[in-house]
Amino acid sequence: MIHHYSPKSDLLQHRVILVTGASSGIGHIMAKAYAKYGATVILLARSLKKLEALYDEIEKAGYPKPAIYPMNLANATPKDYQDLQNNIDKHFGRLDGLLLNAGMLGSLTPIEHYSIEQWYQVLQVNLNSQFLLSQATLPLLKRPENASIIFTLDNIVKQGKAYWGAYGISKYGCLGLMKILAAELEENTHIRVNGINPGYVQTKLRAEAYPAEDNSTLLNPEALLPLYLYLMGPDSLPLTGETLDADADLLLSKSSYKTVNHQEEVF
Repeated sequence: MIHHYSPKSDLLQHRVILVTGASSGIGHIMAKAYAKYGATVILLARSLKKLEALYDEIEKAGYPKPAIYPMNLANATPKDYQDLQNNIDKHFGRLDGLLLNAGMLGSLTPIEHYSIEQWYQVLQVNLNSQFLLSQATLPLLKRPENASIIFTLDNIVKQGKAYWGAYGISKYGCLGLMKILAAELEENTHIRVNGINPGYVQTKLRAEAYPAEDNSTLLNPEALLPLYLYLMGPDSLPLTGETLDADADLLLSKSSYKTVNHQEEVF
């Protein structure tokens, strides 16, 4: 089982990995983990201050020097995505991995009363940006011998739930995008595309959705490391088009839950 996965210390050595939503939450933790296992990580989020703090953490730990790329996915234009591709190409010449993790909750409101402006914003951040980032980086991901794209999904895709509005729709869309992209790339490229359903995790987004929830019953994001490391590295070859479920793959019990004290913006 993947919860017993023990990666080699050089699992991601010499790899270049782009992590979105890297300023906090799952993205923050996975970015540091990828750097720990040898990757040069491109840190993408809207908050420059938080990215700089993460940069300092990685550098202080003695891991490969990361790169910072501030970008607000809520209002990014097609040109911004092309500029991202050009900058990665210029400085690294390729991309070995892409973790699509950034997202926003919006509001838990009936469709009948959902704000049109917020609907567009949530879909832009949670779904449209996933398409645009994938499309922009595919030419770079085709260059290595193998590359990996990971979508962070959600339990919501298991069944429709009332009032989850644009967030719920965006996660269904991401699952479909992951499946279609995996099918398209399986035959003629070395790019694998998979998803991870992290389950019930301590994040700011979760707290926004369930403000009265007992955090001690939620999963520490660090427990997800085996899943995100496994799919990003070559040990998961040739797996593609699949979704790993934290609830099933980690075989978690409440006795293994831990809490975290820092605030998180995404997932």
